[in-house]
Amino acid sequence: MTALTLAAAQSISIAGDVPANILRHLAFMRAAAEQGVQVLVFPELSLSGYEPSLAAELAIAPEDALLTPLREMARELRLTAVVGMPIRLAPGAGVSIAALVLGADGSLAVYTKQHLHLGEEVAFVAGQGGDVLEWRDDRIALAVCADFSHASHARQAAQAGATVYAAGVLISEGGYATDSALLQGYAAEHGLVVLMANHGGPSGGWACAGRSAIWGADGQVLAAAPGGGDALVIARRDGGRWTGQAVALWAEGAR
Repeated sequence: MTALTLAAAQSISIAGDVPANILRHLAFMRAAAEQGVQVLVFPELSLSGYEPSLAAELAIAPEDALLTPLREMARELRLTAVVGMPIRLAPGAGVSIAALVLGADGSLAVYTKQHLHLGEEVAFVAGQGGDVLEWRDDRIALAVCADFSHASHARQAAQAGATVYAAGVLISEGGYATDSALLQGYAAEHGLVVLMANHGGPSGGWACAGRSAIWGADGQVLAAAPGGGDALVIARRDGGRWTGQAVALWAEGAR
């Protein structure tokens, strides 16, 4: 199999300040490229913060020029970045929670969160998911937070030939043990590499747990952040063997 380097970007979002969060994302992308990362996944709603009350105001079309700096950086670094943002797929449409895939080749793909948490329907509409991301020999299936709480979601990804299941999430301290065990179980059950990118600090009134992680296809932890804060959690496959590391980033270096 070809070499592959994946990373979870454990970032801290500034509530509602999309321009500032874009700058932070650009810094994460540069740091990831220095580590040889090819696919970088950010948390749920990473560009806006998890702020349902602001979502209608902040929502953009996927092709909005606001994302141009990120798309250009992805192409420049030859890095595919998956970023979280509220979007409208058409004028007047409801707001979806999206994972936008900014391709290393300049392409754009959209994944919309299929399963909403209780209460999210006040601000968001359920999405339709999205295509599996093709990356050389691998197929990367995306998930956004509550999607992975449905066992059928990971099962369908495996049935579609996915080799990696990558989830951008917001997981609180109280929910971390249950949710991480669920994701670890999917890795072992389906033979998937499972990536979880969590917020590294508070968002939307939630005390986020950090501790982003990547599990190997046997369910064993390849790499995990020890707590909160800005960090890259990286897994590399070379010669068929996976290794991992967590790299802490100084807050001022991610601005």
